[in-house]
Amino acid sequence: MKMWIFLVLAACAVGDSALGCTCDTMKWATCEDNPCRCYLLVDDGAKQPLNCSDMIPKCFLMKGEMYRARKGQSTRTLGGKPVETAFVDNDGIYDPECESDGKFKAKQCNNTEECWCVNSAGVRRTDKGDKDLKCEKLVETYWVRLQLKHKEVANPVNTANLKSDIANSIHKRYKNFNKDMVEDVQYDPEARLIVVDVKKPMGNRKSDLTQMAYYMEKDVKVLPLFKDQVPFKPTIGNQQLDLENILVYYVDEEAPTFTMKHLTGGIIAVIVVVAVAVVAGVLVLIFAKKRQSQRYNKAQQREMEAM
Repeated sequence: MKMWIFLVLAACAVGDSALGCTCDTMKWATCEDNPCRCYLLVDDGAKQPLNCSDMIPKCFLMKGEMYRARKGQSTRTLGGKPVETAFVDNDGIYDPECESDGKFKAKQCNNTEECWCVNSAGVRRTDKGDKDLKCEKLVETYWVRLQLKHKEVANPVNTANLKSDIANSIHKRYKNFNKDMVEDVQYDPEARLIVVDVKKPMGNRKSDLTQMAYYMEKDVKVLPLFKDQVPFKPTIGNQQLDLENILVYYVDEEAPTFTMKHLTGGIIAVIVVVAVAVVAGVLVLIFAKKRQSQRYNKAQQREMEAM
């Protein structure tokens, strides 16, 4: 009888342990065994181990999203496929190659013959080439600019302690993020725009700005990657702000190496328009000077005739 009671208690203990085995920083994680171990399915179903006490590296997150997209699983948690012909918006992601610690490999090909070099955020920083393309090293992103737009509010935003309020909100939301790296915060009340500059010293390889930026992008654009699904709402003064849009700009320790021949049609069109405008401006100045010179010569002739 005692043995039976012991077995029941042990089973209950294991059950309680399994129920408490979750990954708060990754909603798609699978957690099992005792002690608790969590992983994310990537590639063709490989189990990528996760450290759920911290935010998951962006490279692993992108691989997990691509796996779910290939399996027809929603990356947005709610809704799923409305009809079979619907396709998943992958938010511009690709299936990256990762190092064992979660960093991006400097060269990415997305399982194709076309390759490119990326920065530590996994963002392309060179023209695309073939398999022979050389990417000597992974260039570090040391500066991230977050451009946040919030929804309309009932009361004016209290900006007396704007920088510290934003830094504290980011630190509270994104685990272990060093709030001292929030260097500058600006606010445009008419545009409802908050611009946050987050920087680390060049050469710093211990802090990862891009990890926080990716989590925040998902918080605002799609749905949170955290298990609790609570969106990021920075507290400014005594008021929480609902965010409706975000743009993220990356600045690397070394300048990117894009060339004109690989610019998109839209960018080329802008360059052409600017060039035409410059030429037109120069022509206007030339004609204006010419007319002014003609008027001066005519006036000079009339003065000579009078004399």
